[in-house]
Amino acid sequence: MIELTAPRINAFCASMFRQLQLDSVVFKRSNDALAKALEGNKQLNRLEVMSVLNEAGVATDDLRFIHLLMRAELDRIICSGARQGKQFTYALFDDRVPNNTLPKEESLAELALRYFISHGPATLQDFTWWSGLAANDTKIGLEIVKPELAKVMVDGREYWMVPNEPITNSKAPIAYLLPAFDEFAVAYKDRTATVNPKYLEQARHVIFDPSIVVNNQVIGTWKRIIKNPKIDITLNTLGNLNKIQTKAVERAKKRYLKFMEF
Repeated sequence: MIELTAPRINAFCASMFRQLQLDSVVFKRSNDALAKALEGNKQLNRLEVMSVLNEAGVATDDLRFIHLLMRAELDRIICSGARQGKQFTYALFDDRVPNNTLPKEESLAELALRYFISHGPATLQDFTWWSGLAANDTKIGLEIVKPELAKVMVDGREYWMVPNEPITNSKAPIAYLLPAFDEFAVAYKDRTATVNPKYLEQARHVIFDPSIVVNNQVIGTWKRIIKNPKIDITLNTLGNLNKIQTKAVERAKKRYLKFMEF
């Protein structure tokens, strides 16, 4: 994924790189310093990484630090390490990621197949939106894996999915409390199916917030406030829920609290 997407991400960030005075010389100095500091399976938290860069003469003020880290990740110098308590860490990419680079077309096919297996039914446009790749590349990927997928036509549009995907029918509504930016909504260019048509305008930005989903449609948002020894969950629904829907959401809240051990 990194090899496929890095060139487009770097091109998209080029103007910001210039604004922050980040060029190939600075990126090389930053990457070299990080690679040396993380040798021997070391893992450093953000403050430690910042200290490494400053000592190497690489300024980390303003937004430079974020973009230096992003570039090091895109250049496959660093990746996420193990958590240290509440602290996120970084490790050498080569220490944690197997080297299994594929030819471009094989990479496109693998990414396309994984997307449609996990997100289908979805369209080619959805895949392009989700991946950030050029339309020509996503089309190549889909063409290669079409024999492994099933096509469904809905309102004149092609949707691709796993063949013979089992459909579960439940008499009682099933509710979920999803996190912000969950794949359920943001992984599709066209998200109208995720919201009841009468709430589409009202829910324009809801998909980017923690959302309440009942029977595969977003019906509102939720947020939590941790007040030891308890968690308060606040619901903000798009419309009035009936008794059955309310019970489903209450079950979802109980599952979440149990998961959080409250």
